[in-house]
Amino acid sequence: MKKRGIGFATMFYGTGYGNGFPDVSKAIAELTKDGKVAIYVGATEVGQGAKTIMSQIPAEVLGITVDDIIFINEDTSITPDAGTAAASRQTYNTGNAIKKAAEVLREEVIKIAVEMLAVNSDTGLMVKNGSVYIKTFPDKKVTFKEIADKLGDEILRKEATFIAHSTQMDDETGQGSPYWPYTFGACGVEVEVDTETGRVEIIDAVVAQDVGKAINPKLIEGQIDGGFAMGYGYAIMEDLNIVNGKIKNNRFTNYLIPTSLDMPEVNAAIVEDPESTAPFGAKGIGEPVMVYVAPAILNAIYNAVGVRMTEIPVTPEKMLKALSENK
Repeated sequence: MKKRGIGFATMFYGTGYGNGFPDVSKAIAELTKDGKVAIYVGATEVGQGAKTIMSQIPAEVLGITVDDIIFINEDTSITPDAGTAAASRQTYNTGNAIKKAAEVLREEVIKIAVEMLAVNSDTGLMVKNGSVYIKTFPDKKVTFKEIADKLGDEILRKEATFIAHSTQMDDETGQGSPYWPYTFGACGVEVEVDTETGRVEIIDAVVAQDVGKAINPKLIEGQIDGGFAMGYGYAIMEDLNIVNGKIKNNRFTNYLIPTSLDMPEVNAAIVEDPESTAPFGAKGIGEPVMVYVAPAILNAIYNAVGVRMTEIPVTPEKMLKALSENK
């Protein structure tokens, strides 16, 4: 017999290293000879879309396109330390450092433009499309390329540092402010439990995720899908099967992970509540989108068959055993 049930779970997640550990990111913004902007940062791309997001941020600050950003990372000989690709911190932490560096570079570009445009103030000057122009007289402008030409061999390069707020928990009281910011989310799933085989199948899923501000909605949807797949595998399939300290399921023939055929349609609701301390309000969501999936699945199993599973993954063998014991 196949029985269906629904389950929900919510979570809150503090991004960054937290608990008073120094969470520092550095970035460099440089005006290149051809009038483009190079961003130097030691942030690692591990598939989360860092290179895209961290190109969009300075492009927005400087009023240029992403194509005009030269993103240089993962080379420790020329890039400043931006911390690890961990704790869902890169968009918030390193994004802030990049934004600050781009803002300082923008100020310097405007100062040079004041002289080149022969105006007596930077009041009313706008930066857009790779040019600095007078708001009331847009035809009077100077391009980034022209500014770079004026500088000659001089390199216009600005570095900025961002340190996330974090305090250590009080050892005696357990009180404190270990993380900032926090992100929030909820997940709902519908499962189908086959009481004869013990197989659990995910039928439908919905996720509502607080992202602060969606700089790139498509990347966020991809993160949500990936996080759900990881949580799904964690709850139902992935079993290392460690016996006497040795991993028995050491290959993908017996260490199962969800495939595209296993995945349900994940209906994503992107919740935008901009974070005032974040770059354009954006929060990191790398790990949060996985946290609520497994508990939602376990709650759905309980709703379907009245059995509270307390050990994961819920393999067919474990499910059948639990159903037998429940009788």
